[in-house]
Amino acid sequence: MTYLATTGRRDDVPAPPPTGGGAGRRIPATVLALGTVSLVTDVSSEMVTAVLPLYLVLGLGLSPLQFGFLDGLFNAASAVVRLVGGHAADRSGRHKRIAGIGYLLSACSRLGLLLAGGATAGLATALAADRVGKGIRTAPRDALISLSGPPETLGRSFGVHRAMDTTGALLGPLVAFAVLWATADAYDAVFVVSFCIGLLGVLVLLLYVPGGPVEPARARPTPVRLDDPVRLDDPVRAEEPVRAKATAPLHDPAFRRILAAAALLGAATIGDSFVYLLLQRQLDLSPGWFPLLPLGVAASYLLLAIPAGRIADRFGRRLPFLVGHLALLGVYAALLTPLRPMALVLVLALLGVFYAATDGVLMALAGPVLPATGRAGGLALLQTGQALTRLLGTAGFGAAWTLWGQRPALYAAAALLAVALTGGWVLLRNPAQPERTTTS
Repeated sequence: MTYLATTGRRDDVPAPPPTGGGAGRRIPATVLALGTVSLVTDVSSEMVTAVLPLYLVLGLGLSPLQFGFLDGLFNAASAVVRLVGGHAADRSGRHKRIAGIGYLLSACSRLGLLLAGGATAGLATALAADRVGKGIRTAPRDALISLSGPPETLGRSFGVHRAMDTTGALLGPLVAFAVLWATADAYDAVFVVSFCIGLLGVLVLLLYVPGGPVEPARARPTPVRLDDPVRLDDPVRAEEPVRAKATAPLHDPAFRRILAAAALLGAATIGDSFVYLLLQRQLDLSPGWFPLLPLGVAASYLLLAIPAGRIADRFGRRLPFLVGHLALLGVYAALLTPLRPMALVLVLALLGVFYAATDGVLMALAGPVLPATGRAGGLALLQTGQALTRLLGTAGFGAAWTLWGQRPALYAAAALLAVALTGGWVLLRNPAQPERTTTS
């Protein structure tokens, strides 16, 4: 499903910039449908995420080492399988079908948790299935978003989708605790309700997301400028042979620079859990307040995702992406100063700015650089590279904290992020690339 398929417009004709009228600001129906699917699915997944530590450690008596192993498996599986999902979507052209398999697998994993009982192997399988499902669906879903509307509004489209996704993330824990309250802490009831909600998300996908195959666009020479929202966001640039789909993204200089910038900045990013832990220690927060810290970030992200996307569409996507990491540098700087209770709001707001200005904006920046027949695989490669370097950055910060202490480790993280910001600015600088032509 390309923009041609959903609107009838030719992909080789540049779309006009959005005007002040309603038509130019309209969000494609496919984006709204995918946003609804993500909202419902996130309610389902965050219900489980909210109660999982309590269920595994307090309910089943797993040791922290066992929980740490399962949690690591939970996240590592997703990063690697993204490449498989993206490649499968590009090979088949059936992005909706591949994404649907991922959503269905995640929904069924809730039953796996229910049936596993206290068996560690069964729990590990269920958790891995959930993350595999997430990995399979992410790149095809983002490719569908980038192919469903005019390229110059991609920032807004991704902003709307991420805002709806985050709404689900906020509602999920509330639904989980409501179920626990109504059933006297029956974790099985949470898993059953989560499964039913997950199936609802799959049903919305089947009924409301168009499922036609993605067709390649006609070949057309296009100069690439990373700073120009119109030229960068021109529709698909060329038809790629099927045999080149797996490697085509890395053959593109513009995509390589975006990937390098995302990986470099990801390596200088510490995990959110460390930020929350630093806040808790400096402000001496009660442990009961700790689970609410991610909700503050999610609320900030929800409010800012759509405005960040609109700014990216209007002024180009490179600047918001870098400004988002500048906000993260502000988080590090705030944590290095003596904190007062009101500073908690500032830190959580800045962390929300970071995600709002980088998550969907990065996909909107990279999507138009990739051909339609290789877009899911390219986005999967970008997401996986960023996830792995963030994992390295988090592990490095943890090691530095252990060896040097809290403040020296934070100073080192801030210095590395400042250097990475400079490198990212250089990698995403403005010069146009030579004309690129292909034969159809």
